[in-house]
Amino acid sequence: MHQLRYFVAVAEERHFTRAAARLGVAQPSVSSQVRKMEAELGGPLFDRAPAGVTLTQAGEVLLPLARRVLDDLDDALSQVREVGALGRGRLAVGATPSLSTGLLPAALARFHRAHPGVAVSLFEEGSGGLVERLESGQVELALVILPLHQSRLRTRELASEELVLVTAADHPLAGRTGVSVEDLRNVALVMFREGYDLRTATFAACNQAGFDPMLVTEGGEMDGVLAMVGAGMGAAVVPSIVAATRPELRTIRFHPPRLRRTIGLARRDDRAPSRAATAFEAEVETLVRDGGWPGVAPAGLVVL
Repeated sequence: MHQLRYFVAVAEERHFTRAAARLGVAQPSVSSQVRKMEAELGGPLFDRAPAGVTLTQAGEVLLPLARRVLDDLDDALSQVREVGALGRGRLAVGATPSLSTGLLPAALARFHRAHPGVAVSLFEEGSGGLVERLESGQVELALVILPLHQSRLRTRELASEELVLVTAADHPLAGRTGVSVEDLRNVALVMFREGYDLRTATFAACNQAGFDPMLVTEGGEMDGVLAMVGAGMGAAVVPSIVAATRPELRTIRFHPPRLRRTIGLARRDDRAPSRAATAFEAEVETLVRDGGWPGVAPAGLVVL
């Protein structure tokens, strides 16, 4: 690259000394690099004279090609520097369905305002699926439910929140100020599909209380489950951050000891994060810990 730059400077200045001054280097260095280039190419690029130099036929062929190569190189360096400065680039982010409804959009909005040139790919899945995407490299950073038990992942706790029961306004439990897990023994529940952390947590709580949950339907996604609850099909155990966004439903807290879960960030432990991932992680932490929870903080939320 130095040889090409020296060659173009001499060709445009028609003089080795003026080319050296333009480049800010010593004239012997320019002469030496051009001679090396001529030796590699097998012939002279300049006809030298005391008054200056002129291009040989080979030099005339090389000049537009050299300019093109140097322009492409400058463009490549500029684009790489933009990525480093987060002026452009890509980031793949994952989140569980419940976190995709509240925390993720607020964090992405902050990130996009700060770095509008970075394109973000989103993956919405349960924590198990997100772990697989993290391990395979499809996702660089994910909002998950902790704990995870994969040694190759680095996790960071963000907040602890309650799980609550949501019902339609005319449900028999709608007027209650609180319920226990035991109260769900004969309550029809709308259940999430396999892979949802909420499904696992609901089954675990009911089993610990000595019964299996009574399911009216199962296999739903977050929006579908909430719609079926609103239609009166049954109740559902959901995160308080989701319940806070659905004022048409009745939210009932569990009696102590309450059902809780921990929200966190996860990424590969054996790979250095990209600058985009580091910036997004900082936006999430600022949002939760310093800037306040997006919207109205749900009851029982504890920032860690």
